[in-house]
Amino acid sequence: MVENMGHNTTANTSKNSTSESSASENSTSNSTVTRIVIIGGGSAGWLTAGVIAAHHGEQVHVTLIESANIKTIGVGEGTWPTMRDTLQKIGISETDFMRSCDASFKQGSQFINWGSSQVPDNYYHPFSLPAGYAQGHSAHVPRSSDLSFAQMLCPQAIWCDAKLAPKLGSDKEFAGQGNYGYHLDADKFAKLLKKHCTEQLHVAHIVDEVIGVSGQCTDNIEAVITKTYGNVVGELFIDCSGGAALLIDKHYKVPWLSQQQVLKNDSAIAVQVPHKSSECDINSCTLSTAQTEGWIWDIALPTRRGIGYTFASEFTGEHIAKAALLNYIKKQGLSKPDAEAIRTIKFNPGYRQTLWYKNCVAVGMSAGFLEPLEASALVMIELSAAYIAENLPQNHVHMETVAARFNREFSHHWQSAVAFLKLHYVLSNRADSEYWQTMRSQGIPKNLSELLALWRYQVPKHQDLPHKNDIFSVASYQYILYGMGFETAITQSVLSAQSKTLFKDIQLSVNRFAEQGKQTLPTNRALLLNIKTHGIPKI
Repeated sequence: MVENMGHNTTANTSKNSTSESSASENSTSNSTVTRIVIIGGGSAGWLTAGVIAAHHGEQVHVTLIESANIKTIGVGEGTWPTMRDTLQKIGISETDFMRSCDASFKQGSQFINWGSSQVPDNYYHPFSLPAGYAQGHSAHVPRSSDLSFAQMLCPQAIWCDAKLAPKLGSDKEFAGQGNYGYHLDADKFAKLLKKHCTEQLHVAHIVDEVIGVSGQCTDNIEAVITKTYGNVVGELFIDCSGGAALLIDKHYKVPWLSQQQVLKNDSAIAVQVPHKSSECDINSCTLSTAQTEGWIWDIALPTRRGIGYTFASEFTGEHIAKAALLNYIKKQGLSKPDAEAIRTIKFNPGYRQTLWYKNCVAVGMSAGFLEPLEASALVMIELSAAYIAENLPQNHVHMETVAARFNREFSHHWQSAVAFLKLHYVLSNRADSEYWQTMRSQGIPKNLSELLALWRYQVPKHQDLPHKNDIFSVASYQYILYGMGFETAITQSVLSAQSKTLFKDIQLSVNRFAEQGKQTLPTNRALLLNIKTHGIPKI
């Protein structure tokens, strides 16, 4: 759910590290950017280090500094399908990843009771596109009273109902019958990344406390000052120090743009609980279940489930949230966790006003965090790391241009994410608390209001989103909109222009593929056991 709040463990320095012996090499406007210093470990720091080091090889020296005193949250993390591409780029095999990170397959999210508190309802936001989407036909398909939008147009909804895996045992690494991401143990993932980055990608690793910065807050950073190791010099500094935000906030004082007026949630109660048994089914989607004062995430790994209650402190207290969480766990037939195992996480939903300032880039929670809904935290890290790697500045003059473009791109990403998350609440008909009434009616972003007004009379299409790189596609909007009963007033003339044969063909194709998967795909647990024993065929 939440990435590392700061930086963490073990010592390992290499020839790539830079120390106070070179501190006199002050950065100038023409100095080449070859030394990158990352502050903070966890998922944010090590993913960023791995992506940059793999992309540039020995041409760039990457040093990561982390504290031995800060631990990861580690309640369970959901990824997007983008993680498959990221793992391939940095050179980690899917077999090693699955085995090392206690990982399971994720095909999307299931939303339970978000539409109403009176009538049980659920719908899926799968990772695979709805059938007919590329041709613009998906949203024109007539609604069925028996099947949800996702069930009509995506086999993965059917497969998730049956707790099936998205791939066969014979499918090669990173390939499957449907699009998929992962559920993983965040702490184990950070450890795997650290091992791979230091041993295979030659990332220098320093375990120490950052106690200061060399350089004025109005100019570029020359070095970070560590308690034991001394000065660590670089031309580009990446702040992955989580909530501490040691560089972007403590040094540069870049403002935080709170989105609490839009997304009220600012707290979570989280715990890990074992499965009922070692043979029980493992969900291949994240469960998101609406509650009277918030919602519960439920992420299933091979050995346990990470469960948490997200809520707004404005409307409810920790004791109420904790009671609701324990009640959910009891209803799931799971054992009651020890009181000390339950953790409270506080956050201020929002993002930095400027994400790349001078020669410092914020990545991870130092850059922004909204809430666990739709698991956008890790993908923001992946996108940021890839952008830096692919657009690494040649010098500080070039950096000004790259930084400006990065800031425009990622400010848009954060604004888009805010609007998409708000969509889930705006469409809800729940009226069982002040929380839901407020979430539905207050703080609706202008861009979301315009889209909803547009989609009342025309089906969502690609060009409705002005930015070609929006992190949530129109397909994702369709799944949420029509999953929650949103209606588009399509005229008869538009409907008659659509071939009834086309609708029938789309439906038959989805049904055929869904049924084929039910006959051939293993359960999530069965495939995970097979991978543990035999691995996944290499590409």
